[in-house]
Amino acid sequence: MENCVFCKIIKGELPSTKLYEDKDFIIIKDINPSAKVHLLAIPKNHVPYIDMMTSEGTTLLGNILLKISKMQEELGITEGYRLVINQGENGGQTVNHIHIHILGGEKLKDM
Repeated sequence: MENCVFCKIIKGELPSTKLYEDKDFIIIKDINPSAKVHLLAIPKNHVPYIDMMTSEGTTLLGNILLKISKMQEELGITEGYRLVINQGENGGQTVNHIHIHILGGEKLKDM
Protein backbone atom coordinates (compact mmCIF):
# COMPACT_ATOMS: atom_id res chain seq x y z
CA MET A 1 0.00 0.00 0.00
CA GLU A 2 1.38 3.37 -0.97
CA ASN A 3 0.57 5.16 2.32
CA CYS A 4 1.59 2.35 4.68
CA VAL A 5 4.59 3.32 6.83
CA PHE A 6 5.73 -0.32 7.06
CA CYS A 7 5.54 -0.78 3.29
CA LYS A 8 7.68 2.36 2.92
CA ILE A 9 10.22 0.95 5.40
CA ILE A 10 10.29 -2.37 3.53
CA LYS A 11 10.87 -0.53 0.22
CA GLY A 12 13.68 1.52 1.79
CA GLU A 13 11.75 4.78 1.45
CA LEU A 14 11.86 5.40 5.22
CA PRO A 15 14.81 4.71 7.51
CA SER A 16 14.83 1.88 10.05
CA THR A 17 17.30 -0.14 12.05
CA LYS A 18 17.00 -3.63 10.57
CA LEU A 19 18.19 -6.56 12.63
CA TYR A 20 17.02 -9.23 10.19
CA GLU A 21 15.69 -9.46 6.65
CA ASP A 22 14.81 -12.26 4.27
CA LYS A 23 12.52 -12.52 1.25
CA ASP A 24 9.38 -12.69 3.43
CA PHE A 25 9.83 -10.36 6.43
CA ILE A 26 12.01 -7.94 8.36
CA ILE A 27 12.75 -7.37 12.03
CA ILE A 28 13.40 -3.74 12.97
CA LYS A 29 13.79 -1.67 16.13
CA ASP A 30 10.61 0.13 17.18
CA ILE A 31 11.09 3.91 17.08
CA ASN A 32 8.91 4.36 20.20
CA PRO A 33 9.99 1.48 22.48
CA SER A 34 7.81 0.19 25.30
CA ALA A 35 10.59 -2.01 26.74
CA LYS A 36 14.39 -2.13 26.82
CA VAL A 37 14.15 -4.27 23.69
CA HIS A 38 11.18 -3.46 21.47
CA LEU A 39 11.32 -4.85 17.97
CA LEU A 40 8.81 -5.33 15.18
CA ALA A 41 8.62 -8.37 12.91
CA ILE A 42 6.87 -7.21 9.74
CA PRO A 43 5.80 -9.41 6.80
CA LYS A 44 6.74 -7.85 3.46
CA ASN A 45 3.36 -8.66 1.96
CA HIS A 46 0.85 -5.98 2.97
CA VAL A 47 -2.09 -7.51 4.83
CA PRO A 48 -3.91 -5.10 7.16
CA TYR A 49 -5.57 -7.52 9.61
CA ILE A 50 -5.31 -11.12 10.78
CA ASP A 51 -8.81 -11.91 9.53
CA MET A 52 -7.65 -10.99 6.00
CA MET A 53 -4.79 -13.51 5.98
CA THR A 54 -4.51 -16.49 3.67
CA SER A 55 -3.17 -19.88 4.73
CA GLU A 56 0.20 -18.82 3.27
CA GLY A 57 0.15 -15.81 5.57
CA THR A 58 -0.48 -17.94 8.63
CA THR A 59 2.40 -20.20 7.60
CA LEU A 60 4.59 -17.10 7.35
CA LEU A 61 3.58 -16.01 10.86
CA GLY A 62 4.63 -19.45 12.10
CA ASN A 63 7.98 -19.07 10.32
CA ILE A 64 8.46 -15.65 11.92
CA LEU A 65 7.84 -17.15 15.38
CA LEU A 66 10.41 -19.87 14.71
CA LYS A 67 12.98 -17.32 13.52
CA ILE A 68 12.45 -15.18 16.63
CA SER A 69 12.99 -18.23 18.86
CA LYS A 70 16.24 -19.06 17.01
CA MET A 71 17.53 -15.46 17.15
CA GLN A 72 17.03 -14.80 20.88
CA GLU A 73 20.70 -14.01 21.49
CA GLU A 74 21.04 -11.67 18.48
CA LEU A 75 17.81 -9.90 19.43
CA GLY A 76 18.79 -9.48 23.10
CA ILE A 77 15.89 -11.48 24.51
CA THR A 78 17.56 -14.58 25.97
CA GLU A 79 16.03 -14.08 29.44
CA GLY A 80 12.47 -14.14 28.11
CA TYR A 81 10.25 -12.07 25.89
CA ARG A 82 6.68 -11.18 25.03
CA LEU A 83 5.11 -11.31 21.56
CA VAL A 84 2.11 -9.09 20.83
CA ILE A 85 -0.12 -8.69 17.79
CA ASN A 86 -2.57 -5.81 18.06
CA GLN A 87 -5.71 -6.35 15.97
CA GLY A 88 -7.89 -3.40 14.97
CA GLU A 89 -8.24 0.05 16.49
CA ASN A 90 -9.76 -1.18 19.76
CA GLY A 91 -6.93 -3.70 20.06
CA GLY A 92 -4.33 -0.95 19.83
CA GLN A 93 -3.30 -1.44 16.19
CA THR A 94 -1.96 1.90 14.92
CA VAL A 95 -0.47 0.71 11.61
CA ASN A 96 -2.83 -1.35 9.46
CA HIS A 97 -0.19 -3.86 8.37
CA ILE A 98 0.13 -7.08 10.38
CA HIS A 99 3.20 -7.03 12.60
CA ILE A 100 4.47 -8.69 15.76
CA HIS A 101 5.86 -6.67 18.65
CA ILE A 102 8.83 -8.39 20.31
CA LEU A 103 9.36 -7.06 23.84
CA GLY A 104 12.12 -8.07 26.23
CA GLY A 105 15.56 -7.27 27.54
CA GLU A 106 14.17 -6.71 31.05
CA LYS A 107 11.53 -8.05 33.43
CA LEU A 108 8.25 -7.04 31.85
CA LYS A 109 5.28 -5.81 33.88
CA ASP A 110 2.27 -8.07 34.26
CA MET A 111 -0.45 -7.25 31.80
